[in-house]
Amino acid sequence: MRDLPAAISSLRGTATVAAKGDAEKENSAPEPGPGPGLTDEEWASVLKAVSRADERPHQDASFELFLRVYAEMQLRLKGAGSGGAGGKKAGGGIARSSSSSSAAFLTAATTTLLHTISESEKASYVGHINAYLAEDPFLKTALPIDPATDHIFHVTKDGVLLCKLINLAVPGTIDERAINTKRVLNLWEKNENHTLCLNSAKAIGCTVVNIGTQDLAEGRVRINLNHPCVAKKLNVLTFCHNNDQIQLLADVNLKSTPQLVELVEDSKEMEELMSLSPEKILLRWMNFQLKKGGFQRTVSNFSSDIKDSEAYACLLDVLAPECSAKPSAMSVKDLLHRARLVLEHADRMGCKRYLTPKDIVDGLPNLNLAFVAHIFQKRNGLSKQMKQVSFVDGLSDDAQVSREERSFRLWINSLGISTYINNVFEDLRNGWVLLEVIDKIAPGSVNWKMANRPPIKLPFKKVENCNQVLKIGKELKFSLVNIAGNDIVQGNKKLILAFLWQLMRYNILQLLKNLRFHSNGKEITDNDILAWANKKVKDSGKHHSRMESFKDRSLSSGTFFLDLLSAVEPRVVNWSLVTKGEKDEEKQMNASYIISVARKLGCSIFLLPEDILEVNQKMMLTLTASIMYWYLKRPASHSFDSENGSSCETSSTTTSDDSASESSFDDKCS
Repeated sequence: MRDLPAAISSLRGTATVAAKGDAEKENSAPEPGPGPGLTDEEWASVLKAVSRADERPHQDASFELFLRVYAEMQLRLKGAGSGGAGGKKAGGGIARSSSSSSAAFLTAATTTLLHTISESEKASYVGHINAYLAEDPFLKTALPIDPATDHIFHVTKDGVLLCKLINLAVPGTIDERAINTKRVLNLWEKNENHTLCLNSAKAIGCTVVNIGTQDLAEGRVRINLNHPCVAKKLNVLTFCHNNDQIQLLADVNLKSTPQLVELVEDSKEMEELMSLSPEKILLRWMNFQLKKGGFQRTVSNFSSDIKDSEAYACLLDVLAPECSAKPSAMSVKDLLHRARLVLEHADRMGCKRYLTPKDIVDGLPNLNLAFVAHIFQKRNGLSKQMKQVSFVDGLSDDAQVSREERSFRLWINSLGISTYINNVFEDLRNGWVLLEVIDKIAPGSVNWKMANRPPIKLPFKKVENCNQVLKIGKELKFSLVNIAGNDIVQGNKKLILAFLWQLMRYNILQLLKNLRFHSNGKEITDNDILAWANKKVKDSGKHHSRMESFKDRSLSSGTFFLDLLSAVEPRVVNWSLVTKGEKDEEKQMNASYIISVARKLGCSIFLLPEDILEVNQKMMLTLTASIMYWYLKRPASHSFDSENGSSCETSSTTTSDDSASESSFDDKCS
């Protein structure tokens, strides 16, 4: 960092000398827009910020200006190293390839980043928050948020609003008793809220890889030159976007909206529909309705295909003809005017919308997706009479199968693999995702040269993938009796769930093994986890609280897990909120509180309160193991200073991959 000002000045001087020689040979006007050709004031601004970075760690520079300086330095480095004075080519002047590539980099990066954090999208998220959380007692003083400012990044710093957004997307995900809601929160309490928020986001399917508690706590609007992450602001809005999508697309599936069966003609199409993401189902639904209105084109995206608003105009006429008005949208040639008429039509339908006519014309995909989802929620135009019931006979799973599918799906998506899955039984059938998961938790075990990459049309290619999956499973000592690759291809639910459970169990046991450096590679067993939990509770003074096994029926009361959480972190449980766990309602309250407290502590878990109430043996093991993993992973010097609310170990809790975690911590089981 200390050498950077001199480097910038040197490059600036080199380019200035080169530019004098080149000016006589090239008189073309500079390229428009942000790019090379910074003014003296801009150079001075960056030099000042960089030179004081060590003295003033919060010295900021404009993000766009930083990108321009970076592109300018890249250009001049290439120019200086491309041969000859000033990097001249045969025709004279700095090499055009350097100039064009640098300009292209700047344009692409700026466009992508500004699209991701566009003012329109920020205004949409703010509008969503203002509309749905306006009556929340705790947030009344903070709302409404002004979308024209960066106030949203300050409101989210204590984590309360973000936790409320999680519950808005999937009600009941967070037990709000676990949220720290004092008017003035210390750093520790804010970090707990953000940890609870991120772990709960993973538990409802949000993609939060590379987003940490520090990103949410800082809510950065500008880039700090001492930070490796140059866009903290992006992570807050990315979180809002992912959370909003979960809420808006919650009903776009066959279980929540069985009328979607209208979109298919036979069982083969039903299988295809079940494997589609909510976004793809929404597109299919939209085209189904457009076909009714005689629309000739097929809409394949929420961007370029709907920029002219013609598809919107037809869709709304089909769904709500009584809300039409004159002039009709299709009779207007001006695109902005037509988009305005479309939004007015949607308003008369009662649709909430947080986009502008310009957002439609510009083809902003996130906002258009949200708009179509709102229309679907308000009026989907599907028949309430189920005529093709035979196609959906296989959709209704028993409660435990459904919960286990959900837990494994969310766990797989939390690993950060390249494929996002929407349905375990459909999306794993080609074997590719299973190979990705195995490679994540047991690196190097997959022979990718022998793997068949999707899309896979030939069934035997899918079987080849699944056979390799089972081969690796046997090498990992999984119990795989009477299971063949074709069973996975055929979507055998019982066998798929059994295999996924062994993958999840292997993952958590390997994580614990890696942390227990003192064991010299000793395998961790279920009994080790059980013994550790009982010892921690006993050592905390709760001599009568004990777990006999992971199917001990007394676990349904929740008291043992609350004792365990309190044993590993005494201040995390608010005992005034805990019930005796004798009645069903009391057990439900305890189970909900346990899950939120564990996530608040830092545990990444995917179970539901029902799993505790019914004492699901698999989920009891993963819950206990996750608490054990958190305890063993934290630094030995970890302690809480109640005086100022700080911790001697302040590392940010992130969602980075734990599958390869290794540590040399001392034995902390006692």
